[in-house]
Amino acid sequence: MDKFIVSARKYRPQNFNTVVGQSHITTTLKNAIKNNQLAHAFLFCGPRGVGKTTCARILAKTINCLNQTPEGEACNTCHSCVSFDAGASMNIHELDAASNNSVDDIRSLVEQVRFAPQAGKYKVYIVDEVHMLSASAFNAFLKTLEEPPAHAIFILATTEKHKILPTILSRCQIFDFKRITTNDTVEHLQEIIDKENIKADKASLQVIAQKSEGCMRDALSILDKIVSFTNGEVNYQNTLEHLNILDHDYYFRLLDALLAQDMAGAILLYDEINRKGFEGDMVLNGFAEFIRNILVCKDARAIALLDVVEGMDEKYKSVAASVSAGYLVSALNILNEAEINFKMARNKRLHVELVIIKLNFLQQAIQLTSQDGNIVKKKRVDGPVAINYKPVPSIQMITMPTAASVPTGGKLLVEEKKQPPVQQKAAVATSNVQEPKPQAYTATQPLANIQTATATPPNKGNILDALRSKYGDKYTIQEVKDPIAITLEALQPHWNHFASKLKEENKISQANAFATSTLEIVDDSTFVVKVDSTLQQKFIEQEKTIVLEYLQRHFYNNLLTFDFFINEGEKDTAPAVRQMNSKDRFDRIAQNYPLLRTLKENLKLEIDRF
Repeated sequence: MDKFIVSARKYRPQNFNTVVGQSHITTTLKNAIKNNQLAHAFLFCGPRGVGKTTCARILAKTINCLNQTPEGEACNTCHSCVSFDAGASMNIHELDAASNNSVDDIRSLVEQVRFAPQAGKYKVYIVDEVHMLSASAFNAFLKTLEEPPAHAIFILATTEKHKILPTILSRCQIFDFKRITTNDTVEHLQEIIDKENIKADKASLQVIAQKSEGCMRDALSILDKIVSFTNGEVNYQNTLEHLNILDHDYYFRLLDALLAQDMAGAILLYDEINRKGFEGDMVLNGFAEFIRNILVCKDARAIALLDVVEGMDEKYKSVAASVSAGYLVSALNILNEAEINFKMARNKRLHVELVIIKLNFLQQAIQLTSQDGNIVKKKRVDGPVAINYKPVPSIQMITMPTAASVPTGGKLLVEEKKQPPVQQKAAVATSNVQEPKPQAYTATQPLANIQTATATPPNKGNILDALRSKYGDKYTIQEVKDPIAITLEALQPHWNHFASKLKEENKISQANAFATSTLEIVDDSTFVVKVDSTLQQKFIEQEKTIVLEYLQRHFYNNLLTFDFFINEGEKDTAPAVRQMNSKDRFDRIAQNYPLLRTLKENLKLEIDRF
């Protein structure tokens, strides 16, 4: 029986034209070979399984080929090409830096570089996984890499370019390999199954390409496993079963249940998925990718980003048209957060079920509205919600009575009887009511009705009675009191009383801050609170809004306010404490135990100073 060779080795490209998905690199290398513009050092970097080592071997074979084609390819028939394919070429040396990463290994490589090739034009040194070299090995390699002999070419390959020293990078011509696209992977897999006479549908090949995530070696390994599993017949269902991938039909059914707010159906569907052996993190990741694909279909310009099995595009588009973008974005946020916290959850199943419950009621939790052309997410509430804020004095209507009943310079308030809004207190507005001008005399107006400015005004009680009799049903009439100028004797009792109220509310820190502060009057509406530290100031600031309202109410002055002044504390005159060293500790112990010093001197011991 012939020895089995895996597809990744059996169908490894032998020339630049057969390299998949790296045309930007193979074209550059072929042109460099044709124009004789080869660099002395190359660095191939990129993800795993995309052809770095393969391109390095093809380049090494091509530059030593005796009969190169006009396109810059190796002939595969000359002695150099045949010996290379057989693994017997003396001009190509491969070094695995993962297991040979010491300075001695690099020095041995540098010693070999001095010798010219026995046959051919170049000696090529391929160093794979070069990022595994130690710093000393890198430094030992610098001089040779910068100025190698004319016959030596170095090709370095790595998956982690950021770990290589900048001095190495500056000496190499860098080629960045990219991930192989799904379409290129499917086409290459199709060529292989045609050569191997394997039956496979395109949907299964697309699933394999998606699972490989741009790595051709992984794709070929997966294909070999599925072919062995299915005995040579690859289809969509057995591919999903072998790769342990959840069918997208489950995600469509789950989304339908969530949009219909069928919580029981959604949780039962997850139970069915769980009994099939799929872990919760796989469900969360797969459903998040499914939601992402639907969101991509919301805009025709982004459909090119849709990465699904052929034939499913239309179904994704139809579902995307029936789901709002706000629901999809919010669902992605919930799924992303749940996937991050999945490892920390003790009850994994309950964690996933809670996510399903959140998604089930997500439509009730948010509402999308458009404001100025932008999508804004707002929370729905069943009723009015009170907002905590400082009560703002409302503007009250000032009603002027008749000229006969208003004294000169009187102060009156007419307050409308209305229910105050939530958490807002009725405030008092004041106004100086001016005396109206006397009415002009007309022929049709009796002299008895003429009022002059010299009419004797009634007393204030009559004014209030007149207003109450006229507006009593609609307004509350009360006299506005004049503001009281603050003095230290009047202010200090209120300040102390407020501190005692804080102490009754178990706000001990705030109460102490109020009690230990001192007050100083600035003017009739301003005073200064002197504190000893910023911490004391912060405690008072926490209660500033409430204490101001309390003082403004007692002094009938809405403009009353105060500022802070921090007293400069006395400088600390205590000497700094020096940390004791070993000698200090020994001297202190020796004072209590003199024999210890004698022992030290007899043995001629020294004390480490640290």
